[in-house]
Amino acid sequence: MDVLERVGRIGAVDVELDHEPVPVGQVVTGSPATGSRALGSFDGHEVGVWEMTPGAMSDVEADEVFVVVSGRATVEFVETGAWLLLGPGDVVQLHAGDRTIWTVTETLRKVYLG
Repeated sequence: MDVLERVGRIGAVDVELDHEPVPVGQVVTGSPATGSRALGSFDGHEVGVWEMTPGAMSDVEADEVFVVVSGRATVEFVETGAWLLLGPGDVVQLHAGDRTIWTVTETLRKVYLG
């Protein structure tokens, strides 16, 4: 039984996360750290909370939809040069294989379905 099934409600801003430094090969600037916690599943997809502290990192995305609950960042799509400005309440869809650069200016927390 997952956390969501057991309690039925979780405050996404209150979920405790253990942060780890971003691997050196992914750091673009600063000393960002990330933390995540799976909360359960929905229709075969994982639901969880993810957070990144200020700094910039490169990543390769998985298929995911998320909602920003706090913080500010930009996500640049390496292949196209397109970018998104993220803040609380934004809903975003990412696609598997997209190479991105996340630049966080205020610790960003999101709830994801992936």
